[in-house]
Amino acid sequence: MSNTPAAGDTAPDFKADSTAGIIQRSDTLGHKMVLFFYPKDNTPGCTTEAQEFQAHQQDFERVGCYIAGVSRDSLNSHARFTEKLGLKYPLIADTDETVCQLYDVIRNKNMYGKIVRGIERSTFLIDAQGKIVRVWRGVKVPGHAKEVLEAAQAL
Repeated sequence: MSNTPAAGDTAPDFKADSTAGIIQRSDTLGHKMVLFFYPKDNTPGCTTEAQEFQAHQQDFERVGCYIAGVSRDSLNSHARFTEKLGLKYPLIADTDETVCQLYDVIRNKNMYGKIVRGIERSTFLIDAQGKIVRVWRGVKVPGHAKEVLEAAQAL
Protein backbone atom coordinates (compact mmCIF):
# COMPACT_ATOMS: atom_id res chain seq x y z
CA MET A 1 0.00 0.00 0.00
CA SER A 2 1.31 3.47 -0.81
CA ASN A 3 1.55 6.22 1.79
CA THR A 4 -1.67 7.71 0.43
CA PRO A 5 -4.63 5.38 1.01
CA ALA A 6 -6.74 4.92 -2.11
CA ALA A 7 -9.83 3.01 -3.20
CA GLY A 8 -9.10 -0.71 -3.06
CA ASP A 9 -6.62 -0.42 -0.18
CA THR A 10 -7.27 -1.83 3.27
CA ALA A 11 -8.23 1.10 5.49
CA PRO A 12 -5.45 1.87 7.98
CA ASP A 13 -6.32 0.71 11.48
CA PHE A 14 -6.05 3.07 14.43
CA LYS A 15 -7.07 3.36 18.06
CA ALA A 16 -8.05 6.86 19.20
CA ASP A 17 -9.97 8.84 21.81
CA SER A 18 -13.37 10.09 20.74
CA THR A 19 -16.51 11.61 22.18
CA ALA A 20 -17.84 8.01 22.37
CA GLY A 21 -14.76 6.60 24.14
CA ILE A 22 -11.90 4.72 22.49
CA ILE A 23 -12.53 3.93 18.82
CA GLN A 24 -10.57 1.31 16.95
CA ARG A 25 -11.17 1.24 13.19
CA SER A 26 -10.95 -2.57 13.09
CA ASP A 27 -13.85 -2.74 15.59
CA THR A 28 -16.13 -1.55 12.78
CA LEU A 29 -15.51 -4.63 10.60
CA GLY A 30 -18.87 -6.00 9.54
CA HIS A 31 -20.19 -2.45 9.08
CA LYS A 32 -19.55 0.25 6.53
CA MET A 33 -17.83 3.36 7.86
CA VAL A 34 -17.57 6.98 6.82
CA LEU A 35 -14.45 8.63 8.20
CA PHE A 36 -14.44 12.35 7.49
CA PHE A 37 -11.52 14.64 8.27
CA TYR A 38 -12.18 18.33 8.85
CA PRO A 39 -9.94 21.26 9.83
CA LYS A 40 -11.46 22.71 13.02
CA ASP A 41 -14.45 22.64 15.36
CA ASN A 42 -16.75 25.67 15.37
CA THR A 43 -15.67 27.09 12.01
CA PRO A 44 -18.33 27.80 9.37
CA GLY A 45 -17.47 25.06 6.84
CA CYS A 46 -16.81 22.43 9.48
CA THR A 47 -20.02 23.27 11.33
CA THR A 48 -22.02 22.93 8.11
CA GLU A 49 -20.31 19.62 7.24
CA ALA A 50 -20.97 18.18 10.73
CA GLN A 51 -24.62 19.29 10.53
CA GLU A 52 -25.08 17.74 7.07
CA PHE A 53 -23.70 14.38 8.24
CA GLN A 54 -26.00 14.61 11.30
CA ALA A 55 -29.00 15.38 9.07
CA HIS A 56 -28.39 12.10 7.21
CA GLN A 57 -27.25 10.02 10.18
CA GLN A 58 -30.38 7.85 10.40
CA ASP A 59 -30.11 7.12 6.66
CA PHE A 60 -26.48 6.04 7.16
CA GLU A 61 -27.58 3.82 10.07
CA ARG A 62 -30.28 2.23 7.89
CA VAL A 63 -27.61 1.05 5.45
CA GLY A 64 -25.34 -0.24 8.26
CA CYS A 65 -22.85 2.60 8.06
CA TYR A 66 -21.07 4.24 10.98
CA ILE A 67 -19.94 7.88 10.80
CA ALA A 68 -16.97 9.39 12.61
CA GLY A 69 -15.43 12.83 12.23
CA VAL A 70 -11.72 13.49 12.80
CA SER A 71 -9.83 16.70 13.52
CA ARG A 72 -6.83 17.79 15.57
CA ASP A 73 -9.07 19.47 18.17
CA SER A 74 -9.05 18.27 21.79
CA LEU A 75 -11.64 15.95 23.29
CA ASN A 76 -13.01 18.91 25.30
CA SER A 77 -13.43 20.97 22.12
CA HIS A 78 -15.17 18.02 20.44
CA ALA A 79 -17.47 17.53 23.43
CA ARG A 80 -18.58 21.19 23.28
CA PHE A 81 -18.98 21.01 19.46
CA THR A 82 -21.00 17.78 19.75
CA GLU A 83 -23.28 19.24 22.42
CA LYS A 84 -23.75 22.53 20.57
CA LEU A 85 -24.76 20.78 17.33
CA GLY A 86 -26.53 17.75 18.86
CA LEU A 87 -24.26 15.30 17.02
CA LYS A 88 -25.13 11.63 17.48
CA TYR A 89 -21.91 10.27 15.97
CA PRO A 90 -18.42 10.36 17.51
CA LEU A 91 -15.70 12.91 16.86
CA ILE A 92 -12.14 11.63 17.12
CA ALA A 93 -9.59 13.85 18.87
CA ASP A 94 -6.43 13.39 16.81
CA THR A 95 -4.32 15.92 18.70
CA ASP A 96 -1.05 14.15 17.81
CA GLU A 97 -2.07 13.72 14.12
CA THR A 98 -1.66 9.92 14.22
CA VAL A 99 -4.90 9.20 12.33
CA CYS A 100 -4.36 12.18 10.00
CA GLN A 101 -0.91 10.81 9.08
CA LEU A 102 -2.29 7.29 8.46
CA TYR A 103 -4.84 8.70 6.02
CA ASP A 104 -2.42 11.29 4.57
CA VAL A 105 -4.68 14.32 5.03
CA ILE A 106 -2.16 16.85 6.40
CA ARG A 107 -1.29 19.44 3.75
CA ASN A 108 0.37 22.84 3.47
CA LYS A 109 -2.43 25.29 2.79
CA ASN A 110 -2.43 28.96 1.85
CA MET A 111 -4.43 30.95 4.40
CA TYR A 112 -4.61 34.63 3.56
CA GLY A 113 -1.18 34.55 1.91
CA LYS A 114 0.46 32.56 4.72
CA ILE A 115 1.40 28.88 4.35
CA VAL A 116 -0.01 26.82 7.21
CA ARG A 117 -0.04 23.08 7.87
CA GLY A 118 -3.53 21.72 8.27
CA ILE A 119 -6.10 19.07 7.45
CA GLU A 120 -7.28 18.81 3.87
CA ARG A 121 -11.03 18.21 4.14
CA SER A 122 -11.29 14.55 3.10
CA THR A 123 -13.74 11.66 3.42
CA PHE A 124 -13.14 7.91 3.23
CA LEU A 125 -15.92 5.37 2.65
CA ILE A 126 -14.88 1.97 4.00
CA ASP A 127 -16.79 -1.23 3.28
CA ALA A 128 -17.77 -3.92 5.81
CA GLN A 129 -14.57 -5.88 5.03
CA GLY A 130 -12.35 -2.89 5.87
CA LYS A 131 -11.51 -1.87 2.29
CA ILE A 132 -11.57 1.74 1.17
CA VAL A 133 -14.27 2.00 -1.48
CA ARG A 134 -14.13 5.69 -2.24
CA VAL A 135 -12.02 8.72 -1.31
CA TRP A 136 -13.01 12.37 -1.56
CA ARG A 137 -10.22 14.95 -1.12
CA GLY A 138 -10.46 18.72 -1.15
CA VAL A 139 -14.14 18.34 -0.28
CA LYS A 140 -16.58 21.15 -0.97
CA VAL A 141 -19.12 20.95 1.86
CA PRO A 142 -22.56 21.71 0.31
CA GLY A 143 -24.20 18.40 -0.66
CA HIS A 144 -21.15 16.30 0.26
CA ALA A 145 -22.83 14.24 3.02
CA LYS A 146 -25.67 13.35 0.63
CA GLU A 147 -23.17 12.26 -2.03
CA VAL A 148 -21.37 10.05 0.52
CA LEU A 149 -24.72 8.59 1.64
CA GLU A 150 -25.61 7.72 -1.97
CA ALA A 151 -22.25 5.93 -2.36
CA ALA A 152 -22.83 4.05 0.93
CA GLN A 153 -26.32 3.02 -0.18
CA ALA A 154 -24.87 1.62 -3.40
CA LEU A 155 -22.54 -0.77 -1.51
